[in-house]
Amino acid sequence: MNIKLWPVLISVMLLAGCAAVSGESSTDLGYQALETKDYESALEFFDRAAENKENLQDICRGRGIAYMGLAEYDQAVSALQDSLSESKGYAGDMEFDTAFYLAVAQYRNGDPASSKDTCTAIINLERNDPDAYFLRGKALLALGEDDLAMRDFNQAVSLNRNDPDLYIDIYECLSNAGLAEEGGGFLKSAMELTKINDFQKGKLLFFMGEYDEARANLESARGDGSDPALILWLGKTYEALGDKSYAASLYKTYLQDNQGNVDIYNQLGLCEMDTGDYASALKSFETGLSLGDSEILQSLLFNQIVAYEYLSDFKKAAVLMEAYLKSYPDDEKAKREYEFLKTR
Repeated sequence: MNIKLWPVLISVMLLAGCAAVSGESSTDLGYQALETKDYESALEFFDRAAENKENLQDICRGRGIAYMGLAEYDQAVSALQDSLSESKGYAGDMEFDTAFYLAVAQYRNGDPASSKDTCTAIINLERNDPDAYFLRGKALLALGEDDLAMRDFNQAVSLNRNDPDLYIDIYECLSNAGLAEEGGGFLKSAMELTKINDFQKGKLLFFMGEYDEARANLESARGDGSDPALILWLGKTYEALGDKSYAASLYKTYLQDNQGNVDIYNQLGLCEMDTGDYASALKSFETGLSLGDSEILQSLLFNQIVAYEYLSDFKKAAVLMEAYLKSYPDDEKAKREYEFLKTR
C-alpha cells in the first residue's frame, strides 16, 4: 500500500511556489528533495532549517519521511513522534498525515503493536479512514489477531468499495499470512466491480490462478512499458506460465530504459536464481538494496544471503544472516539456515 499524502502536500507545493519569489526556506528545499527521493540531501536541508530555527514540527516530519526513504525506521519513528509532540495536541490534516507515516514506520520497523495503536488513534479521531483500517488490519495479522484483522479489512472495504486495488492488497496480506482461502472472497468481490481496468483485472486473475487470461489483460494494459508495477506483474505472470527467460528479459528491458525499481530488481534476482545465474542474482539483490526504502527489505536481505550461499561464500552468508536475525528475530526459517551456515 502506498503511503498517502494528505492535503498537507498541497500546502507544501504552495509554499514552494511562493518561495520562488520570496526566497526558498531550507524546509521548502528539504521537501522538494523528498519529492525527488534525494533523502540524504533532504536531511541536510532539514538540519540547516533547524539551525535557522524554522518550524520544528515541519522539520521533524520531513526528517521522519527522509529516514523512511533510507529504511532507517528507528530514526523515522523518533522524528515523526517529535513532530507530533510539536503539535501541542492539535490534530489537523498535517498531524493525521504525520501519524499515518508514523504507523507505517512502526510497522516496517517490526513493531506491529505500536502501529496498531497509532492506527487506532487515527481511527478514533477520523473514523472514516479506509487506509488506517487497512494498515491496522495488517498490524493485527502480524500480531496473530486474525479475526480482528478481518473485521478491519471489511471496514476498509465498506469505506472504499470501488477501489479494486484495496481488495487486491487485502488478499495479498491474507495470502502472505497463510489465509489465502479467506482472502478469496475479496478477489471475487473485486471482479464484480463495474469500474476495473485491464491492469487491475490482470492482477486479480493472476491471484485466481487464471494466468493466460491474466497475461492477456496485462499485455492489453502494457502501453509503453514504463509502469514498473505493470511490468512486475506481467513478468510474474510469464514466470507462472513457465517462461522465466522472457520474464527476466522484461525486467532487464525496463531497468535499462527507466529508473531503478526495488521490486523489479528483487524479482529479476529471483529469476536469475532459478536459472542458476547466482552472480547476476546477487548483483540484482544488492542493487535493489542500494535503492533504500522498500516494503520488501526483509525479502531482499534474505535473498541476498541465499545468493551468497549458492556462490559458496558461506562465511559472508553467515555474517549477513547474523545481522539479519538481529532485525528479524522471529524468522524461524532464517534461524534454521543460520544453524546450517555455522557448520560450514
